[in-house]
Amino acid sequence: MTDPITLSPSEVSDYIAQAGRDAWRVPDVPVDTPRRTIKTVGVIGAGTMGGGISMNFATAGINVIILEMKQEALDRGLGVVRKNYQRSADRGRFPLEEVDERMARLSGTLSMEDFADCDLVIEAVFEDMDLKKKIFTDLDRIIKPGAILATNTSALNIDDIAAVTKRPEDVIGLHFFSPANVMKLLEIVRADKTADDVIMTCMDLARTINKIAALVGVCPGFVGNRILFARQAQAQKLVYKGCMPWDVDAALNTFGFRMGPYQMSDMAGLDIGWKKGATTSNPIRDALCELDRRGQKTSAGYYDYDENRKPSPSDVTEKIIRDVTGVEPGAAPSQEEIIDMCIHPMINEALKILEEGKAQRASDVDIVWLNGYGWPADKGGPMLYGDMVGADKVLATMERLGTDDDRFMPAETLRKLAKHGGRFTDVQPG
Repeated sequence: MTDPITLSPSEVSDYIAQAGRDAWRVPDVPVDTPRRTIKTVGVIGAGTMGGGISMNFATAGINVIILEMKQEALDRGLGVVRKNYQRSADRGRFPLEEVDERMARLSGTLSMEDFADCDLVIEAVFEDMDLKKKIFTDLDRIIKPGAILATNTSALNIDDIAAVTKRPEDVIGLHFFSPANVMKLLEIVRADKTADDVIMTCMDLARTINKIAALVGVCPGFVGNRILFARQAQAQKLVYKGCMPWDVDAALNTFGFRMGPYQMSDMAGLDIGWKKGATTSNPIRDALCELDRRGQKTSAGYYDYDENRKPSPSDVTEKIIRDVTGVEPGAAPSQEEIIDMCIHPMINEALKILEEGKAQRASDVDIVWLNGYGWPADKGGPMLYGDMVGADKVLATMERLGTDDDRFMPAETLRKLAKHGGRFTDVQPG
């Protein structure tokens, strides 16, 4: 039996501050490990992600070479970077003359051969394993010995990417969050053969570019997205049981998230990873996209949007859900039930991540979600929130959800906490 704990706002704040300090420590790598010198960074891709990543380094005084396939795309990407810098300068965040100074650290190229002398190259193309393998095969041939080869993949197996090179010890994941020039979190993903000096160099580099780093291991989605996938799956199950997207979002807004899963999808764009005529694992999304309801950018997605991008529930979406699921919209579960069904699986998945040794410590999970996904600060992160509600309540939810889906079976650690007591935040990895 594990009783829930009650914490004052100052105690939650103290926990978050300590978790932030702890996240920088890598227990199994000596502190005095030599670092590699990073003077020039190559970035593959000048789109939203590549441009944002490049800004971090240019802002920190590090020269960047950005690679694109076509001059038009390169010019457009550099133009967006300049506009972002200009907007910040206009708002008084730094002197106007710094716009040109920062832009002078950025250069563009259409040839990967120009990366030959880079100390670090970050690949930021879309999530296609074959494409990434081709890029790393080329980088392996072109880039000088001792350079770090990084991928910005958000979910793909970095061990598989590293395996196409002759220097897997130089390969690491640097998972920036969008928009990369704004979001504080950087998941640093250690692959099986990543060298210690590569890890420590990247941890130091995260500080240099003003990020909050969390060192994680290779698994589908790493720490942040793997937990997000669990929440998304439960949100989708709720919709298939007659709950509307706005019911789910409203509950998670009440919990403290600025955006729920469907609000987030509309903002990001429903057509990410989708092409016309595609059939994916989300037929509701497919149907919306076929109607050109791609999210806020088309003024319609799961929600309808007015000229000020103010959302409202959509009759079109409700009909699509009814047609796809065959379920008539019913009385939505209570907000407390929706919260339990979406949040408790996140806690359970985090425990499985720790069991597999894919996070260094329980509090790192909280740092990831506080800084990368908008977890409400007053609830401290999934692990601290688990302590707030108690293992018994989380276990009861997971035993119910796991009856028809093995993915949501309770973690062994959850059963132990419920039976023998203990804190979620004290769970050790592996």
